Amino acid sequence: MSRKAREEIWAQEEREPFAGWDFSHLKGRMLEDEPPWSYRDLAADRMRGASSLVDIGTGGGERLLEMRDAWPAKVAATEEYPPNFKLATERLAPLGVRVVNVSESPPSSWPFADGEFDLVLNRHSAINAPEIARVLAPGCTFLTRQVHGMWGHDLLAVFGAKPQWPWATPKKYVPDLVAAGLKVVDVKEWEGRLVYTDIGAIVYHLKAVPWMVPGFSVKDHLEALLALQARLDSGQPLSFFAALYLIEARKA
Repeated sequence: MSRKAREEIWAQEEREPFAGWDFSHLKGRMLEDEPPWSYRDLAADRMRGASSLVDIGTGGGERLLEMRDAWPAKVAATEEYPPNFKLATERLAPLGVRVVNVSESPPSSWPFADGEFDLVLNRHSAINAPEIARVLAPGCTFLTRQVHGMWGHDLLAVFGAKPQWPWATPKKYVPDLVAAGLKVVDVKEWEGRLVYTDIGAIVYHLKAVPWMVPGFSVKDHLEALLALQARLDSGQPLSFFAALYLIEARKA
């Protein structure tokens, strides 16, 4: 295939729409090893013992909706990114969920009362330890799954980029949560591999998550994409570093 033909195919991937936190376009094309624990199962289990919860950084509400059958009576969610806030509101508000726009960069105070929730969930959003501790009721739980700060560092290096939050690890957040008055009851860490089956999948992913390679475009990063294509053509897998961690904490 010619260079121009490849560029045109990748440019089409660049134009593909992306909404919420829905990567179904990459099904079977972006494959990540699975950790031995399931955040979804753990979160649903904690929901069943709660009377209220708030999901921090809910995206388009996709993950929260997957656990609909476990929801307690009172559910709230926050989201900062305007397109996702609109989508989450459209999806969740008709189900009685209060969706609020909360800034996490920089962190801000949340529009919730002290001790309002039995459960605070956070999947891949910023950890605002003081606010988590404030809105949790005594004896109640905070559960988060986070992407390790060095996730995909070898992929980013191909494009001359570096992880923006290399310090985002349990070593950073566990002390923050303890300082806020929470007791950390579990920490799970996992490392594996992220594999793409084609270059177009990488293009789509980098456009959908623009903070990975700031300013990414097919036109400006064509040589790096062609180098990855050559790697694939030589029989080498497009395999990169992946790491996740889970923290569970409880308010005294």
